[in-house]
Amino acid sequence: MTAALGDNSLGFIIDRVDVGILVVTEDLEVVLWNRFMEANSKVPAEVIVGTNLLESFPDLPGKWLQKKVRSVQLLNNFAFTSWQQRPYLFHFRHHRPITGGVTHMYQNCTFIPFEGGGGESLVCITLFDVTDTAISHREVQQAHADLEELSHRDPLTGIYNRRYMEAELDKEFQRVARYGGKLSVLFLDLDFFKKVNDTYGHQAGDQVLIEVTQRITAIARGTDCLARYGGEEFAIMLPETDTVGGLIFANRVREVIEKTPVYYEEHTIAVTASLGLSEYVEGTKSYDALLDQSDKALYVAKKQGRNRVVCFLPEM
Repeated sequence: MTAALGDNSLGFIIDRVDVGILVVTEDLEVVLWNRFMEANSKVPAEVIVGTNLLESFPDLPGKWLQKKVRSVQLLNNFAFTSWQQRPYLFHFRHHRPITGGVTHMYQNCTFIPFEGGGGESLVCITLFDVTDTAISHREVQQAHADLEELSHRDPLTGIYNRRYMEAELDKEFQRVARYGGKLSVLFLDLDFFKKVNDTYGHQAGDQVLIEVTQRITAIARGTDCLARYGGEEFAIMLPETDTVGGLIFANRVREVIEKTPVYYEEHTIAVTASLGLSEYVEGTKSYDALLDQSDKALYVAKKQGRNRVVCFLPEM
């Protein structure tokens, strides 16, 4: 395994270092294969040395590897590939009891050109096990993603908050204004919600908000964006939806809220909602204008007696 180097001391070190070391020719014939490679590949050096690497490991990225080796030889220059560019070269199992969802060993690889004892052009490839680093990096990234997601959520109901809703509505508004399409916005306000808090307490009011959220979520599409806009007011963005479709959905929402009371401790709490709907039309200046139209329609719904859906009209 190390005889090709002609140095027993160096061979001893190469065999015991906790790094994968292999040496190949331009044609990927294996010249050296250290114990790290033996232990992780389960292929002994005496079996693989003198054979083509790709014959023993057909799953290797053959074209990429051949190009990398020849490039290193041609330029006579060191090359490096990190786990972030290519997670691994050899699909080895990792040795961590806590994997964080990782199923393989992450590897950093170096490619070093040198001349063999017989004058042949060789490349030494080293594999560094960086699984711990990769797992830590993933955990940090996930933590950042979780924090970002939490910043978009209402802490009580778990649905999106006003800031996120308006950002997404702005994006959708810009898309429709530029490329065409349909877009509707629905404002929803729970009727006499202050009375619920005053009569049954704020915990009962929280339970009402949570259950209303669950009922709306159950009938909303995956593309719809439901947000708690503030207090007992909700907003729902309805992409690719015109007034007709919006009315159908809005009445389903109104009915699913009214149909079943909310039970809190020994109390039975009847809940209804008023809803205002607006649809994007050419000439609408901004997403704010669309929200304002929905709000005006909601005001009319309340004025007309609540527990109903009203569509925005220009004369409002």
